[in-house]
Amino acid sequence: MSYTTTVTTLRAAGCVFAEDEAELLLATAEGPGQLAEMTARRVAGHPLEHVLGWAAFCGLRIAVGPGVFVPRRRTEYLAEQAAALLTPEAVVLDLCCGAGAVAAVLARGPHAELHATDLDPAAVACARRNLPASAHLHQGDLYAPLPAALRGRITVLVANAPYVPTDEIRFLPPEARDHEPLATLDGGPDGLAVQRRVIADAPHWLAPGGHLLIETSARQAPSTAAAMTAAGLHPRTTTSDPHDATVVIGTMPT
Repeated sequence: MSYTTTVTTLRAAGCVFAEDEAELLLATAEGPGQLAEMTARRVAGHPLEHVLGWAAFCGLRIAVGPGVFVPRRRTEYLAEQAAALLTPEAVVLDLCCGAGAVAAVLARGPHAELHATDLDPAAVACARRNLPASAHLHQGDLYAPLPAALRGRITVLVANAPYVPTDEIRFLPPEARDHEPLATLDGGPDGLAVQRRVIADAPHWLAPGGHLLIETSARQAPSTAAAMTAAGLHPRTTTSDPHDATVVIGTMPT
């Protein structure tokens, strides 16, 4: 299968960036047979990142696999905001880490200790491939699998918890709706169900002056900030037009 044939096939299937996708498929495939198989999977609606086996994120190639949430480019803003808060003494936790994209970015910066958790074993397996051996990976529901010794020590806590309202799941692109776990997308009736759980327990784990960073939408940010205030954190909201991203940062009182 040639480049031209691949582009034509992808374009006919409705791929808007057929040329770019064809180049990635040709660069990744190990021979014509694999290229044909990968192209067929993409035409069938599988996320490009699942077909390639990796997603681009902050200059890294993050390994992903079927059934694992694909890190979004907008989440690079969350990673950048968290990285700006790192110090050589930082104790870092990435909740709902998925394939570990944000944690992988933070692993490059100064820190003393890095932890990441996810409920899905497939996501944890991907994260293990993306994170250094020194990172501590935990499988379980939010804070539940963490060692008690972390309580009151975390200085940078990031969470890209699901925040799509249940009734809006049907409007997502089919490649997300059909190929990513529902639990990574569905944030409950108003999209904030998991965020509220993250925020409510954060003060038990944050060090004095520590920060909780949550990706959310511009529409939901006031409610996210209000939940942080109710939990005793001091919130501020920051946005990025280039990333089309919103992050609420709650700081633990000293």
